[in-house]
Amino acid sequence: MRHKIAGRKLGRSSAHRKAMYRNLVTDILGFERIITTEAKAKEVRSFAEKMITLGKEGGLESRRQALSFILNKKVVDKVFSELAPRYTERNGGYTRITKLGPRAGDGAPMVRLELVM
Repeated sequence: MRHKIAGRKLGRSSAHRKAMYRNLVTDILGFERIITTEAKAKEVRSFAEKMITLGKEGGLESRRQALSFILNKKVVDKVFSELAPRYTERNGGYTRITKLGPRAGDGAPMVRLELVM
C-alpha cells in the first residue's frame, strides 16, 4: 500500500527526475504551453505554480529561489516581469491540463499543460 507517499517516481532515479522536472518547468514557463504525458504534467504543475507564486512575492530571496530551480535566467525574468503581474488577482490555479488522447507509439495518455490566461 502507498499510504502517505507523495509524488510519482516515473521510473527514474531521483537526480534524473529532478532534472526532468526542472527542464519541464523551464519549458512551461518559457513557452506557456507544452505537450507531455499525463503523469509528468500532474507532477510538474505544482512546481510551475510555486515558481509563479515566487514571482508574485517579488523580492530578492524569491528571485534567488527561482533561479536555483529554473534553468534559464531569461525565463526567471519573464516570470517576475510578465507572469507574476498577470496573476496578481488570482490565488493559485495558474495551469490547465487538457487531455489529448493516447500517444501513437506506446499509447501513453498525452496532455497539454498550459498557463491560464
